[in-house]
Amino acid sequence: MEAVSFIGIDRHRLGVDGVGVTTLAAFHGCPLRCKYCLNRRCLEPPEELPRYTPQQLYDRVGVDNLYFIATGGGVCFGGGEPLLRVDFLEEFKALCGRGWNLTAETSLQVPRESVERAVEVVGDFIVDIKESNTEIYKSYTGGDAALSWANLEWLIQKKGPEHVTVRVPLIPDFNTEADCDLTAARLKAMGATRIDRFTYRVQQS
Repeated sequence: MEAVSFIGIDRHRLGVDGVGVTTLAAFHGCPLRCKYCLNRRCLEPPEELPRYTPQQLYDRVGVDNLYFIATGGGVCFGGGEPLLRVDFLEEFKALCGRGWNLTAETSLQVPRESVERAVEVVGDFIVDIKESNTEIYKSYTGGDAALSWANLEWLIQKKGPEHVTVRVPLIPDFNTEADCDLTAARLKAMGATRIDRFTYRVQQS
């Protein structure tokens, strides 16, 4: 497999990217254009970014193998959108085997086939669902909320709610606490049990 671009690799993370000690590996590339994007480098030209094959990334992050095994941790793939790189995830999982847990931070703005393939190699999912109101979702991300919600419903049923954390942000100038309440209620009706509500802090330039 050819090398792909990453916007960053961050070691020794605890309690933010899944179980145990994790290393965050953030892919370049995203299907959304969120107004308050935290990782704008994933949308910039990738020429200056580091590139890794699955083997090269495995060799780099493997320095923390003992931490991963001792804590049940592993690698969290973010971005950007990791489910745009399912081929990479599959090959990486073949290298690290069952000893490392893989987590994916995803918007689920990808074809169902990508989600189905990811389920076979990813242990836990962190889903940035953002909003249940389609108009708010569209105005903030430029994407189609229906795609994410359909994929999420399938994912919860297939993987189990204990392996799916759903993030519901209060986004200044876009939604309200009442909107978040409606989103959380829809998630609970869908079977979600791990709902992470928080307020997005807009950084002033």
